[in-house]
Amino acid sequence: MNHDHHPRDQKVSTSFALLVTSDSRTPETDETGKLAKKLLSEAGHLVSEYGIVPNDSGKIKDWLKDVIENSETQIIITSGGTGIGSVDKTVDTARGLFEKELPGFGEHFRRLSYEEVGTAGLMSRSTAGIVNKKIMFCLPGSRGAMRTALNEIILPGVGHMLWELNRR
Repeated sequence: MNHDHHPRDQKVSTSFALLVTSDSRTPETDETGKLAKKLLSEAGHLVSEYGIVPNDSGKIKDWLKDVIENSETQIIITSGGTGIGSVDKTVDTARGLFEKELPGFGEHFRRLSYEEVGTAGLMSRSTAGIVNKKIMFCLPGSRGAMRTALNEIILPGVGHMLWELNRR
């Protein structure tokens, strides 16, 4: 096995956009958003965009398109709207914007979720995709889901992901 250091293995610091979809949360009551900001900051990253929008496809799409088109941020995380209920609109809205979907993210996330919470973890439609040279991750709205996705997948892999995304 080759253990040569590669640019994709270097520690990087980048900015994230964080969108919470909720009909009831506010910046003061958004514990999942607070956790995401804390974990990202502790890992040396910045949350440059943060918003809370209702579970409305049009409002979700407007917020995402604004970040996609007008921000230098390369990683977008959504929190909420990944379930099977009629109010869960985030995944369908985000998928409509993807140029490429990254199904391995959702598959691995559901495996980790299953190990933590049992069969309820399998009902998540969490996914990830690429749009306009940005990586978007759609996560459930719980603190546990945010912690698992960030600590087990996103933060350990961010350097490699950005290297792959930006190489020619």
